[in-house]
Amino acid sequence: MHALSIAEAQEIDTSVVPDIHAYLAGLRTNGPIARSQMGFIVALRHQHLDLITRDITRQIETEGKLIQGITSGPIFDFIKSSMLFSNGDVHLRRRAPVSRIFAFKLMDAMRPKAAALAAELVEARIGLGPIDFVNEIAAQVPARIIADILGIPRGDLPVFMQWIADTPEALGFINLDRRDEIEKSLVAFNDYVAALLADRRASPREDFLSQYVEATVQDEELSKDEIRTQIVGLILAGSDTTRGSLCMTLAHLLQHVDQWRAFCADSDGLKRAAVDEGLRFDPVIMGIPRIVVGDFDLDGYRIPAGTLLTISVPSALRDPSVYTDPDHFDIFRKDHPRWHPIFGAGAHRCLGEALARVEMEEILATIARLAPDTRLVGAFPRLAPGPIRQVDRMEVEFLGG
Repeated sequence: MHALSIAEAQEIDTSVVPDIHAYLAGLRTNGPIARSQMGFIVALRHQHLDLITRDITRQIETEGKLIQGITSGPIFDFIKSSMLFSNGDVHLRRRAPVSRIFAFKLMDAMRPKAAALAAELVEARIGLGPIDFVNEIAAQVPARIIADILGIPRGDLPVFMQWIADTPEALGFINLDRRDEIEKSLVAFNDYVAALLADRRASPREDFLSQYVEATVQDEELSKDEIRTQIVGLILAGSDTTRGSLCMTLAHLLQHVDQWRAFCADSDGLKRAAVDEGLRFDPVIMGIPRIVVGDFDLDGYRIPAGTLLTISVPSALRDPSVYTDPDHFDIFRKDHPRWHPIFGAGAHRCLGEALARVEMEEILATIARLAPDTRLVGAFPRLAPGPIRQVDRMEVEFLGG
């Protein structure tokens, strides 16, 4: 059978869609792929996640920036030096020092800290009326934990969190009107992390950052820019996505009263399942971008080498061929794959998976324990369009049990 060309694929524009999931469901019904306005081919089905681990595609590197005309400067340099946007031996060299230290066992030991931080923040707000959950809770715990892991003084947290808010846009297609602002924050962020690393070289401590410095010295393979960039990237990846995922998971739990009551009755037993479902139902990651390195056929379409391809995460995670009644939020579902797709796969699977799970599980369990009558206030939160979808606003009221 003659394969269709990608020019014959349906076009996609999610920027003005009120219900992204309904829109993607319609696209899946009409065909396996779509063409985006940015020139990407968008793969829509759960089975397409396998493309991440097949040698016919590779991780996108600087191509995403070149498309936008960004060929130099802080954003370009950050992408060029990042393990997230590298392949093969370069990727292994950049990832190895971090992966040795940022291990599951170490991160699981952070559970008591995450639970204590969550309890401190929640208890102080019980009975005070509506609060800004995004900034007062969801952003605070991940930022404070990563700050403690890195040895960042609490007094530096306000400006540190502003950098975390500004610079994740550097990871994907950026709003070019904000380029100067993003680069200004990125330069300040780079300088701050460089100073932390210099401090650990001069005065090592018993902490993650000192171990990381020692590991990079032993390898003698990374430049100072690469060493710094991996830490900045680790902070961004671990803070921004966790904040949005936590907000949407709690919002959907509160919206489904029976499930919230069941969760409150057995939060320790259900916290992993609740996080799994929250990450599936409303993922903050919009897509996993790849570059096609060899011509191949994808469900009847001929995909040529050099094509920019992205796997739609929201579409894949509501594929009815994998998930029963995929548009229903259900923390009791039994059809989650063993490895959650939201964290990627293969050589690039997210290093921060364990920590993100720890933070989300312990915050949700703490709210259920201390404030089981928590309620949403105002409109249901929405995720704005973007490579990493940001929560627009979310207010809750913590009420004791």
